[in-house]
Amino acid sequence: MSISSAPKFIPTTDELSKTKRDLRFHPSATEHPKTLTHEQIAAFNRDGYLKGIRIFSDQEMGGIRNYFDELLRQTLAAGGDSYSISTAHLRHGRVYDLLTEPRIVALVKDLLGENVIGWGSHFFCKLPGDGKQVSWHQDSSYWPLSPSKTVTAWLAIDDADVENACMRFIPGSHHLGHLTYTLSENDEANVLNQTVEGAEALGRPVDVELKAGQISIHSDLLLHGSEMNQSARRRCGLTLRYCPTSVRAELGWNAKGVVVSGTDDSGHWANPQRPGVE
Repeated sequence: MSISSAPKFIPTTDELSKTKRDLRFHPSATEHPKTLTHEQIAAFNRDGYLKGIRIFSDQEMGGIRNYFDELLRQTLAAGGDSYSISTAHLRHGRVYDLLTEPRIVALVKDLLGENVIGWGSHFFCKLPGDGKQVSWHQDSSYWPLSPSKTVTAWLAIDDADVENACMRFIPGSHHLGHLTYTLSENDEANVLNQTVEGAEALGRPVDVELKAGQISIHSDLLLHGSEMNQSARRRCGLTLRYCPTSVRAELGWNAKGVVVSGTDDSGHWANPQRPGVE
């Protein structure tokens, strides 16, 4: 297992302002899904998310959790924190395997089509008593990608519930387009650096409680966040990001895109091989 540095791929607000992006919701047009039901696709288009989908058994999750525990231990020992394991599929073969996991990719294909890129893998780990929240935000605000068609599969490494600060969604908020946010870079209690103020006036939040081994899937325009973990239990999730191969990435982000289904005939995405280290 290696914790060597990977490219940060963190664009500044100024860099993002210079990119031309289509930040509108593009509903899934899949007519013949193979894994999801027609009702689930309609729910995703309407609400912007799906939740509670079982992927891994308890036994499989035991192995994944043990792997993450060791990765986190090494990261903390090297001076990182529990949120700093990002773009991990470029450095860790085991995370690459999770990004390309056929059971997850099958669900994503039913939303995005046959030709799919997996480009993101970031552990969001709230330790017991963690004093940080994730403010209401839209993922698309952070990414130099166009059009806005990324979906995130959030894999629960630990059980996630209200007590240990599970994610929260505002259903239907993805239909509002790109929303104005304020920068909160100096707020040490916020994991991210953006906050959409007054988000709860846009809809009633839903708590996304998951058992370890389950995933939720959400649109990159859906408002979401999480509270501080004030419990004695850890809450870790792995975000896996996917988009159609037709999406274009600026600022070098195409370097981290892996073809997980179909083909990328344009060759826009770098499609790196699986890392040889765990």
